[in-house]
Amino acid sequence: MLLKEQGTLQTPVGAFSAQHAAGLVEPEQAKFYKQLIPLSKPGAGEQYAFKVDLDKCTGCKACVSACHSLNGLEENETWRDVGTIHGVDLAGAAYTQTVTTACHHCTDPACLNGCPVLAYEKDPHTGIVYHLDDQCIGCQYCVLKCPYDVPKYSKQLGIVRKCDLCQSRLADGEAPACAQACPTEAISITIVNTQDAEQQARQVGDFLPGAPEPAYTVPTTQYVSKRSIPVDAVAADHCALRPEHGHLPLVFMLVLTQLSVGLFTFAFWSGEAVARATITAGFIAMSVGLGASICHLGRPLGAWRAFLGLRRSWLSREIVAFGIFSAAAGAYLLSAYVEGLPAGLQRASGGGTVALGLIGVFTSVMIYHDTQRPFWYFPITAVKFYGTTLGLAAAAYLLIATALGAASPGAFIVLFLSVGAKWILDALLLRSAWEREMSPAKKSARLMLHPLRWSTLARMLTAPAGLGAACALWIVPDSLPLAALCFLLILSADLLERTLFFRAVAAPKMPGGVD
Repeated sequence: MLLKEQGTLQTPVGAFSAQHAAGLVEPEQAKFYKQLIPLSKPGAGEQYAFKVDLDKCTGCKACVSACHSLNGLEENETWRDVGTIHGVDLAGAAYTQTVTTACHHCTDPACLNGCPVLAYEKDPHTGIVYHLDDQCIGCQYCVLKCPYDVPKYSKQLGIVRKCDLCQSRLADGEAPACAQACPTEAISITIVNTQDAEQQARQVGDFLPGAPEPAYTVPTTQYVSKRSIPVDAVAADHCALRPEHGHLPLVFMLVLTQLSVGLFTFAFWSGEAVARATITAGFIAMSVGLGASICHLGRPLGAWRAFLGLRRSWLSREIVAFGIFSAAAGAYLLSAYVEGLPAGLQRASGGGTVALGLIGVFTSVMIYHDTQRPFWYFPITAVKFYGTTLGLAAAAYLLIATALGAASPGAFIVLFLSVGAKWILDALLLRSAWEREMSPAKKSARLMLHPLRWSTLARMLTAPAGLGAACALWIVPDSLPLAALCFLLILSADLLERTLFFRAVAAPKMPGGVD
């Protein structure tokens, strides 16, 4: 009897929970947070979106704190940020405005399009772009693809995470943490028509001065203000020089895989005396380069899923291309050591390996071009990557040929043309530092001339020094130390150039504050 009576007892919290689930009562704060969300769900062709009233935003960062607390983020991890834009209005008065930003849940999200393992999904009913933590392998390509600096990489977890519009709270009729915490109700949730958002992004231009061009991803966040925002307003950190992450494993992966493609190319056109050693060197460079790429992943055991995004991700295409290339390279290496094979079979194996390798380098170029960052546009990246493919491979081939006592006059020509073209390109990129406007090109040039000046100086000196060693080798063709010195200098120049390739890029982002 006592146990039966005990089963009917409820704590005050339990009683309230039962009544709340039945819709009989609501928390006292419900009348406030329910004003911040739509009463109806999105219909066909519609989705949820943030709406920010700039006139109410004071920059207090209560939204940042609430988002951090509710989502259990790491100490230095934030999914919402607060920045500032400033300018001069039509009356000549100074204009300053704080801006709160988070994921824009774009209609054409770049993070989703670039992910090689399909770790992003866009809810067809709500339009929310959310991240699948268990699917992520921590490649961080979405960080490069997103122009708003939204995805944040967690070293502790080895994955990327981002704002999901607090979809679990929305499903229960509660406003997201940032909206509910804002003391001035500057943040709310609204419903937007996706076609209208796309038209506005492509016709109006910047949806917020100081923010990246919206036509790339079509963000849905609405920034409203009764004050006229100066069209020339810029972010407070517009001129800030912040070197980006160096991505050291990718530096070695790119340089060594391109070296391997170049070596296989030289082996294909070289005599039999040098071909076997060159093929072996190319296979070793390829193996080390592909092994280095694994070190870049936060969750390398999930790398096998990288083919899933083949339809839309250039990173998936690169991984598949180099996977096929490595198999072809293995067959080419085998054909070089197996006696009695038809000469035509070995030539076909070599030609296929070279073609697949050049395709692989092309996919590497497209990975970075597809991020829409000017420093990584196709012409610049193609010259750098194919220049390494030919120039560094020419230096390596000279070392191999010198060690075996073979002549290689053609390699000298390729070396000077490729390394010289890359050096001239880098010198031309530095000229942008003296442009009048703070463009992405100027910011990259200033990064190389100021915070990264020693790396830039070393890169600009090692390449000519390597060519000087090549000139000496031309005069003394049997000098193995000169050949080794030439290769090491050109290798150092390429590693420095590739480090600057990552660190000196001007990454787009939403307006930030002054450090």
